[in-house]
Amino acid sequence: MSSGAAHAETLQGALAKAYRSNPTLTGARAGQRATDENVPIQKASGRPALDATGSYSESILKPTISFTSPQRTLSANAQLSVPLYTGGSVRNGIQAAKTRVAAGQADLRGTEASVFSQVVAAYMDVIRNAAVVSLNQANVRALEVNLQATGDRFEVGDVTRTDVAQSESRLALARSDLQNAEANLITARENYIALVGEAPDNLEPPPPLPGLPATPDSAVQVALKDNPDILAAKKLREAQHFDVRAAKGTVLPTVSAFTQAGYTNYLDTLTSSATGSQINKQASAGVQLNIPFYQGGRPAAQVRRNQALESQALEREIEVERGVIAQTRSAYASWQASLESIQSNQKAVDAANLSLEGVRAENSVGSRTILDILNAEQEAVNAKVQLVTARRNAYVAGFSLLAAMGHAEADDLNLEAGTLYDPMVNYDRVKGKWFDWDFDPAPKVQSTRTVDSPAQNANVAPGLAQP
Repeated sequence: MSSGAAHAETLQGALAKAYRSNPTLTGARAGQRATDENVPIQKASGRPALDATGSYSESILKPTISFTSPQRTLSANAQLSVPLYTGGSVRNGIQAAKTRVAAGQADLRGTEASVFSQVVAAYMDVIRNAAVVSLNQANVRALEVNLQATGDRFEVGDVTRTDVAQSESRLALARSDLQNAEANLITARENYIALVGEAPDNLEPPPPLPGLPATPDSAVQVALKDNPDILAAKKLREAQHFDVRAAKGTVLPTVSAFTQAGYTNYLDTLTSSATGSQINKQASAGVQLNIPFYQGGRPAAQVRRNQALESQALEREIEVERGVIAQTRSAYASWQASLESIQSNQKAVDAANLSLEGVRAENSVGSRTILDILNAEQEAVNAKVQLVTARRNAYVAGFSLLAAMGHAEADDLNLEAGTLYDPMVNYDRVKGKWFDWDFDPAPKVQSTRTVDSPAQNANVAPGLAQP
């Protein structure tokens, strides 16, 4: 996207682009598809297994004491095994895999909210830093005019050399601030490209955030119910419980049915006069019972290990819950503080503008010095920078609060991204697959590269609105 294009980017548009092509998000979706495959992998352990072997042998040197050894042998064997009872290991393994799929889908939601939070912060950083650059550019221009006017007044003896030096010093500092602001703007734009995949172009002010809570307690109640990290931790704890039950199944008997058949053809090289003796066929079927009496302590160790992991998952669930509560309350406090900061800084901007006008008027009648004007101008610029920063912080904090509540995902934001990604589509596609050659096509890159994006600059649109 060229910097001179007339198209204006919206926050929803930026989020939609990240939703389609951010590598962190597309990679997480691929990881979830890999987690889905654990269900058919576990199901395979409870399905029939069919094996076949074949061989051909040529006798190079016949035994000297054997008169019936064949010269050539062609053989084939097949065996079908059907597990009937596995002590619950397969059943619980499948349940554990299904539960981890649900946990992975919750993690995918969390990744989506995290990426969106980064995009929102990057979007607001570009807007904020562009405004700061514009403010500093205006300040530099004002100080250049002030320096010229001070120099003219010095020529006629109206001010001293000290006044000129003060104006020169303040202009040099303002130019330094402008250079820092431009560097920050370039950094913000490059970070935006890394997240969204395209350069920011004429960013529109963001829309109001929907569904923000009235109190921190109501925010926490929503977060405890909808936060994806809590849901993922709960599902992982449930999966670990199934792992314990699956491990306990290894000490129980197993039952399987089997059938096998064999075919051997000596290709008319077996010395015998019996009719049909050149071909041997056999087939059998039965049921096999396996009772594990002693396995060296392995099953007990596996059960104890999974019980310890279940205990860890229980503690992890509490840890995540604590973190979400703290994160939600902190985000609410930051959001409220930023809203109050906006009001305070707006008053500071109004007062600084009024003060600057008054100082300039008083200077014209000789009751104020050049330094007083310079200080008033700097205070006005600082107040405006703090105001745009407060606006940025309020919006980012509000979105972070929605993310902590579990309401900052594509379904909640009405993205213009077409059909949304549904992880259940792939899970439903693969959960019942049983064919050994049912492969997927070779993977292709879903995210976009940014190697061709031009290096960003600190140019800002003329007439950028200022506080």
